[in-house]
Amino acid sequence: MGKIAGKFFRIILRTLIIFGLLSVGLVVLFRWTPLPITPLMIIRVVEQYRNDKPTVMKHQWKSLSEISPKLQLAVVCSEDQNYLKHFGFDVTAIKKAMQENEEGKRFRGGSTITQQTAKNVFLWQGRSYLRKGLEAWFTLLIEICWSKERIMEVYLNSIEMGNGIYGAEAAAQYWFHTSAKTLSKDEASAIAAILPNPLKYKANPTSTYIANRKNWIKQQMSFWGNQLDYDKYEDESEDVNSTETKAKKTLSKKKK
Repeated sequence: MGKIAGKFFRIILRTLIIFGLLSVGLVVLFRWTPLPITPLMIIRVVEQYRNDKPTVMKHQWKSLSEISPKLQLAVVCSEDQNYLKHFGFDVTAIKKAMQENEEGKRFRGGSTITQQTAKNVFLWQGRSYLRKGLEAWFTLLIEICWSKERIMEVYLNSIEMGNGIYGAEAAAQYWFHTSAKTLSKDEASAIAAILPNPLKYKANPTSTYIANRKNWIKQQMSFWGNQLDYDKYEDESEDVNSTETKAKKTLSKKKK
C-alpha cells in the first residue's frame, strides 16, 4: 500500500512540475509573441458547427500603439478601474461582488482585466473550482512577467466583442467600419459597454440599456481626464515604495 501511495505521489508531483514549467514557459513566450488563437475562439467555432450556424471567427492582432487610447481607457472604466493599482486581484471588487450576490442582487463577478486575460488566453469558460484555481495561477504569472501595457495589449486582442468577433481591430471594423486606432470616445465606450455579454448586446445600434451604460462609461472617462497614464501609476508606485523604505529605515534608527 505504501509503495502504491508513493508512486501516486511521485506521478502527481511530476505532473505538477511539468505543468508549472509549461505554464511559465507559455506566459514568458506570450510576453512578446502575438496570440494567433485562443481556447475560447476554438470553443465558439465548435459551438457554431454543432448548432449548424455559420462559422464566424474574425480576429486581427494589433500592437497597443495601433489601438485607440480611448478604448484602453474605456475598458478600464468599464471593467476594472483599479487596473493600474492592483497586482491581478481587486479585493475590494471581489468583496463587493460577493456581498451583492449574497443579497440576491443580479449576479456580478469581481474579475479584473488581468484575470479575464488569463481566462481568455489560457483557459476555458466556466465556474468550477479547478478553473478558478488555474485562473489565479495564470493571473499571478502574468502580473509577474508582463507589464500593464502588455496585459492590456493581449486583453484587447483576445476578448470576445461580438458573435465571432475577437479583439479591438475586428470589433472596430465590424461595429463601426473603422480601425481600432481611430475609434472615437463614443465608439470606444459603446464597445466597452457590451463586454459583460458580447453575444447578447450590440455596440451599434445600441439598446436603451447599452446606451445608458455607454454614457456612464463616457462620464467615467471624463473623470479620468480622458487618458490612461501608465507611467503615472508606475511613478506613484515607485514613490510609495521609496516612502515605505525611508519609513522603515527611520523606524529602525529610532529603535536603535
